[in-house]
Amino acid sequence: MATYTPTRMVLNQLKGRLNTARRGHKLLKDKRDELMRQFMDIVKQNKQLRKSVEEGLTEAFTSLSAASAVMSPQMLEQALMYPRRTVDLDVTYKNVMSVNVPRYSFGESGGTEDIIPYAFAQTSGDLDDALEKMSAVFTDMLQLAEVEKSMQLMAEEIESTRRRVNALEYSTIPDLEKNIHYITMKLEENENATKVRLIKVKEMVLQKAHNYTT
Repeated sequence: MATYTPTRMVLNQLKGRLNTARRGHKLLKDKRDELMRQFMDIVKQNKQLRKSVEEGLTEAFTSLSAASAVMSPQMLEQALMYPRRTVDLDVTYKNVMSVNVPRYSFGESGGTEDIIPYAFAQTSGDLDDALEKMSAVFTDMLQLAEVEKSMQLMAEEIESTRRRVNALEYSTIPDLEKNIHYITMKLEENENATKVRLIKVKEMVLQKAHNYTT
């Protein structure tokens, strides 16, 4: 507990700081609770997306493995060497409870909707399936990356807010209350001592007056 001069001015200053600390504590607790609520919603979304992505990738790699079994490595590499479409990734940010979470979006270019860049004569149908399944899961992969980054940023903000709430709740506010109580008690003691002195002075004055009259 810090040492303060027990005066009315200091007492009023500490009371003002205590009111501010209590308001800040309430706002931070509300922020922490809302962050936790949104974080849990994102966790559920992450679980669903991860399941979808893992299933899609498993199917795509199964088809790719089947294609690799019937095609030579050179033929497979040549077939995938020149993709027909390119992807442009765009990143924006959204403010969620003072946290700038990313928003990913992508656009495709290449002049054709066909994702298969090779002729069908010398390739396996499993390779076609692998590319189609990989293309289908791409959007979920991008969204999963967005969700997981948002989870990381929000978890850091929740931890930071939790520390600030605890600091106010268990340190700042109790210290201010103790200091206010200490100064209040000191001021009351000083007031009582002043009253006692005034009473004694009054008694002395009355006694002197009585002695003069007699």
